[in-house]
Amino acid sequence: MATAKQISTWKLNGILPDEFYDEPEPEEDAMRQVPINTYIRHLLMRFYKDDPTVIVAGEDFVFYDQTDGYRRVSPDIYIVFSVDAERLMRELPNYWAWEIGKIPDFTLEVASPTTASNDLGWKRDLYARLGVTEYWRLDRTGGELYGEPLVGERLVDGEYQRYEIRYGADGMVEVHSELLGLDFRWDGLAFDVIDPRTGKTIDAAVTEREARLEAEVRAESAEARVESAEARAESAEARERELLEEIAHLRGKLDRN
Repeated sequence: MATAKQISTWKLNGILPDEFYDEPEPEEDAMRQVPINTYIRHLLMRFYKDDPTVIVAGEDFVFYDQTDGYRRVSPDIYIVFSVDAERLMRELPNYWAWEIGKIPDFTLEVASPTTASNDLGWKRDLYARLGVTEYWRLDRTGGELYGEPLVGERLVDGEYQRYEIRYGADGMVEVHSELLGLDFRWDGLAFDVIDPRTGKTIDAAVTEREARLEAEVRAESAEARVESAEARAESAEARERELLEEIAHLRGKLDRN
C-alpha cells in the first residue's frame, strides 16, 4: 500500500489529482484477519510463483475510477490473470484498473464483525458490477458472521451463482473453484487449498515440484561438469599431440642439419 508521503509526492507531480483520496483509518478488528489472509495469500502465491502473468495480492486498494480515488475497494485477497505481473507490481503503488486494463478475476474476503455486512452487501454487488469472475467468502466462526463457513460464487450473466458445497466429517466443507482449478477446504480450524489432480495441498504439491526441479538442476549441473571435464581433457590431449608433433618436427630439422 502506498504511504502518505508517496501519495503527496504523486499529487505534487500531477500523477494523482489533489483530492484523489485520503488514507482510511484501519478497522478495529483488522488485525484478527491478518494471519489467515497472509497464509491464504502465501499458498496462492506459491502456486502461481512461476507464472509471470499472474498477480496474487490483497489488503491494498483496487481503484476502478481514474477520476475519483474514493471509488475503490480493498479485497482481502485477489488474483489477476494475463498481465505483466512483475512490471505492474514494481511500478504501480496500488491496483489502478485503468493502467492495468482490467479488474481482478478473483476475490476472497475473510469475515470479521466489522466487515461481514459489507462483504455480504455492497462489496458483493460491486464485484458483480465490476465483473469479478469469482467471489469467495470465508467465515472462520463456522457461519456466525456469514451464515455459512465457506462460499464460492461465479459470475454468470451479471449475477453471482453459488458453487456446490461438499460437506465432510466433523464440519469439513470443500468447494471447487472452476476459475483456479483448485479446491478450497475449511475443516473448522484451518483453511487449505487442494490441487484436485493430485489430491495434495498446494504446499505439498509445490514442495514436490520444487524438489523435482532442484533435482533436475543438480543433474544438469553434474552433467555439465562432466562434459566440461571431458572437453578439458580432449583439449589437453590435442595440445599434447600438437607439442609432440612440433618436437618431432624440430628433431627432424636438427638431424638434417
